Amino acid sequence: MKNTLFAIALVLFVSCETEKKTQENIDYTAKNEADIQAYVAENNLEALRSDSGLYYVIEEEGTGAQAEATSNVTVAYKGYFLNGSVFDQSDSEGITFGLNQVIKGWTEGITYFKEGGNGILLVPSHLGYGSWDYNGIPGGSVLIFEVSLISVN
Repeated sequence: MKNTLFAIALVLFVSCETEKKTQENIDYTAKNEADIQAYVAENNLEALRSDSGLYYVIEEEGTGAQAEATSNVTVAYKGYFLNGSVFDQSDSEGITFGLNQVIKGWTEGITYFKEGGNGILLVPSHLGYGSWDYNGIPGGSVLIFEVSLISVN
């Protein structure tokens, strides 16, 4: 009986340790930076880099109101990984949310557009979901979003 309890305790301990190892907070900054730069070069994008490490491409600036980090906005988007695999997208009517309720890459990135504008956000993991897996998005992932700012509400 003691041996059985010891074996169960050992399995639980090893399982917990394995879980901890897969959930470590890893710094992907340098790898993300290199991956984004390679993607920009391969796709001939004229991307700008902000101080935070966010890359963005303004395809059309727009002519309406400029979004701010605290704005409520309606945005149509498609999100995908560097390999082109789509993980999320809105319909053409977009979705409405507060920019203070989303990942840091969006809070910052959407402010580069005015209503009617569109472009691409290349979000390193520290401005996305970090080193943690989230809803099918692997930790450390660079996220790419094609965005259209429909309105600043």
